[in-house]
Amino acid sequence: MLPECDPCETRFVADRMLGTLTRYLRFMGYDTISANGFRSGNADEDTLLLALAHDEHRILLTRDHELARRGNDMAVLVMAGDVLAQVKQLVDLGLVERRLPMSRCSLCNTVLREAQEDEIDDVVYAPRDRNGYTFFWCDRCRKLYWNGSHGKNLQERIESGLKF
Repeated sequence: MLPECDPCETRFVADRMLGTLTRYLRFMGYDTISANGFRSGNADEDTLLLALAHDEHRILLTRDHELARRGNDMAVLVMAGDVLAQVKQLVDLGLVERRLPMSRCSLCNTVLREAQEDEIDDVVYAPRDRNGYTFFWCDRCRKLYWNGSHGKNLQERIESGLKF
């Protein structure tokens, strides 16, 4: 069963330079919008990100010093290039917890639901042996998720990568 999404939990918007961090945060259960979902080439993108952060009470994550300065207390300048170091920075700031509920789609940020048998049956990449797995479904992307070896490897990387 999926954990409930906490409406009071920290939510994020990330600039284009943080696509991998965005996917990690989504796997970690955090509502994270990515600028990569916007039309590229918009000269006003930074202004749109700041407005989105303000209007939706999100923290802006950026690698851009000037954008972080403009965002004041609603922005975090992400210092590291490595995604595990980026996650550690957010943990150290108290913005995220080390967890991996896999409750959001890593592609579109939609909250996942438990998959139905016919959805699992229709997916060619689903494991043949389903014992011990719980399957989740993204209604928007029509993607199947489960916490198999990939999820366990991701959990290990998050845990080991945060022990600096």
